[in-house]
Amino acid sequence: MNKYDLVIVGGGTAGCACAYVAGKLGLKVLLVEKNSFLGGSITSSLVIPAMKTSENSINNDFFNKLYEELANLKGAITYIDGNKGWFNPELTKIVLDKMLCDVNVEILFESNIEIIEENLLSYTVTICSNNFQLKSNNLLVHIETKYLVDATGDAKICEKLNCEFLEKKLQPTNLRFIMSGVNTKEFSQWIMEFDKDRNVSTCCEINGNIYLSTAYTWDNNVNWALKPLFKRAIEDGVITEEDSNYFQIFSVAGTPDSIAFNCPRLLSSPQNPYIEGRASILRLSNFCKKYLRGFEKAYISSIANSLGVRVSNRVKGRYIYTAEDLRTGKKFKNPVVISNYPIDVHSNKKDSSTLEKVYREYQLPIESLIVKDNLFVIGRCISADFEAQAALRIIPSCFSMGEGLAKYLSEVVGNSMNVF
Repeated sequence: MNKYDLVIVGGGTAGCACAYVAGKLGLKVLLVEKNSFLGGSITSSLVIPAMKTSENSINNDFFNKLYEELANLKGAITYIDGNKGWFNPELTKIVLDKMLCDVNVEILFESNIEIIEENLLSYTVTICSNNFQLKSNNLLVHIETKYLVDATGDAKICEKLNCEFLEKKLQPTNLRFIMSGVNTKEFSQWIMEFDKDRNVSTCCEINGNIYLSTAYTWDNNVNWALKPLFKRAIEDGVITEEDSNYFQIFSVAGTPDSIAFNCPRLLSSPQNPYIEGRASILRLSNFCKKYLRGFEKAYISSIANSLGVRVSNRVKGRYIYTAEDLRTGKKFKNPVVISNYPIDVHSNKKDSSTLEKVYREYQLPIESLIVKDNLFVIGRCISADFEAQAALRIIPSCFSMGEGLAKYLSEVVGNSMNVF
């Protein structure tokens, strides 16, 4: 039976950061991923770009290394607002493979945890894998680990171990997509003239390529420049009113003719959200081609493999981080995240979403990642109340959580007499 210092389940943003830093610090690490690639929300859900966070953020080694490797491949840029999180999702898959292999992290793709046996000082884990590297289908792999990290996003490992969960509250999900063949020069000139609000529509040139962003929602809190076009499209039957509830687009690093869409936002809970989402994507793409200059010859080039989920299960850890902690900027002895990203709660009702600015930096303590002595949770399912989680779920904070936990565990393992 193979033995590890650390097994991380889930190769998304938090899981990759934790695995990379733990491997770099000398721990024997196994990363178990259900997909055939790493990256989670960035790659599978097309959640790009990552949102900008505090200038004083901590645990940034992984983020900076990922940016450096992607920039070398022309797959990352720093936008005019200083945000380094503009990544190319396909190149991110390649770079993450390289980074984790460079620090000797073992990866099991297309694999899931079937059984977990909790021992006094370790876990025995049975993994079901379709990984071609194992040269057998549905091969059961038995491993032992001192520490187990749930980075699944939905706390699947904590569910198997019958952990306690916090009250379940949800936000709407998105099914993102990308359109290519866009004349970005023509579109950028048009949108910058059409929308004078630089808090909404922005544009710049980097390395000879045009990068831009714009947005619209059906809420009335902003005088959206695109509102007349959406109203006309609804009247023309090109889109539905629900299609218009949220619309946000960004350029994609390294692909100058591609635009990424942070929509459609799915308002209801259909039996199959992918069917509803893809139908909405088709309507939104037709809207763009008909009403947005520069999109006339554009086409759908990619649809996310998985939904963009903002919140699902939240585990009860040693410390439940609250919105009051966040708003007051409460200080902790061992913070893993420092951020100032707002409390961002999406609603399925018009004029009900909130984006509450935070006027001081806040800290997330390591105790919100600790479920029990040998079990940890990172990513969107951390021990935090609903509002606090709505601020902490962004990609840079998940990177910091993973890295901060890896550093903590490296110290714990280094001080332990029971290292495998």
